[in-house]
Amino acid sequence: MARKELFKSLIALSQAELPFKRIERETTLPVQPELIITVPGVRRAGKSSLLMLAVNKLLASGVKREQILWVNFDDERLNGMPTAELDEVLQAYREMFPEIDMKEVYMFFDEIQSIAGWDLFVLRVFKSYCQHVYVTGSNAKLLSSEISTALRGWTLDYEMLPLSFSELCLFKGIDAHSYLESNKAKRYAAMEEYIHGGAFPKVALTTDKSMKLRLLQGYFNTMLFRDLAERHKIKNIEALRYFLKRVMLNLTKTTSINAIVNDMRSGGVSVSKDDLYNWADWAVEAYMFVRYPKYSPSLVKENQSLRKYYVIDTGMRQAVLMPQSEDKGKLLENIVALELFRRRGVNRKMFYWQDGHECDFVVQRDDYVEELIQVTWDMTDEDTRKREIDGLIEAAKGTKCRKLTIVTRERHEVVEQDGLRIEVVGIEDWLCREG
Repeated sequence: MARKELFKSLIALSQAELPFKRIERETTLPVQPELIITVPGVRRAGKSSLLMLAVNKLLASGVKREQILWVNFDDERLNGMPTAELDEVLQAYREMFPEIDMKEVYMFFDEIQSIAGWDLFVLRVFKSYCQHVYVTGSNAKLLSSEISTALRGWTLDYEMLPLSFSELCLFKGIDAHSYLESNKAKRYAAMEEYIHGGAFPKVALTTDKSMKLRLLQGYFNTMLFRDLAERHKIKNIEALRYFLKRVMLNLTKTTSINAIVNDMRSGGVSVSKDDLYNWADWAVEAYMFVRYPKYSPSLVKENQSLRKYYVIDTGMRQAVLMPQSEDKGKLLENIVALELFRRRGVNRKMFYWQDGHECDFVVQRDDYVEELIQVTWDMTDEDTRKREIDGLIEAAKGTKCRKLTIVTRERHEVVEQDGLRIEVVGIEDWLCREG
């Protein structure tokens, strides 16, 4: 099949599917963008689905399906396609719909990064033909920072992560914000699944536990092989796998790359410190982990501090490590870390506090500390209660922050100590609050 005819077929097939059958997400894309819309994020989080939801919104607003030009370049028939033939996408569409002005077309290019020279094509389309351009693709091909560089600042990013708790409830037909007794048990069960089973969309919609496990292990292996080893030409796969597991195992604690290097060398594994620092950076870039530094007014000390790493999905961690203990407190802290990452926007930074005591999260907005957060599964043990409160009070004195929160599995109360007010809140309610 000639390339142009293939594009006609792909465009027609996508239009025949409209509107796409997809569940709504909290993130929505603009339908009249003034920049190229790109969707970075972790693999299997629903980046393509977000584009599909934007198409549905366009159709609901009155845009005709013939105005939608959707091409998924993750098609084996397009492998090795020359850059010069990208223009046949436009030619194919013109021949199909000669009466439609190209300025009125909405163009969606999924996985276009697999084609060499795609960026020049997208820029030319945006500047010369149509300003409704949406792009997404795999981290194995191009990272978010590289997309922005390739498109020379003409982009607006909408990041995709696994489901939030509210989205998980939506996927399961549960009202996350209802306090009715009839809804309470459903929401509690959804929270248990969210903590232990994770929140990738397909996994959330899968009821078979063994299939969930297979999916999550498959996601991890694909990230390992494609987003890290293949992309960065890492040959020592087993060393890489061990390193990633070690970081996952160290959840909620500071991670010393030097200590892991020494441990691996003592086990006969030949790795360099530079290798592991690179692997850590690349894993964060591919959204396998998020990481937070230690809070310090000094930028130099902040950059020199050990980081805390949190895995992008608690279910994936459980599927990969299959820990013998439940790690409930660690998983709860990871959930809070990811939600803070989701809410960070452009003017928030997250840290941990560590001095005489520890505080799990320091939330900085602009140039001031907005909130301090501790996370613990339960506060009935007096030693635990004292440790969490002491860490908050020390951090409050060091940062002059007055908004103090302890997130637990279920407990709700207000603690007043040393002239400070501390709100204790259950994880379900905390996650359902506006960011």
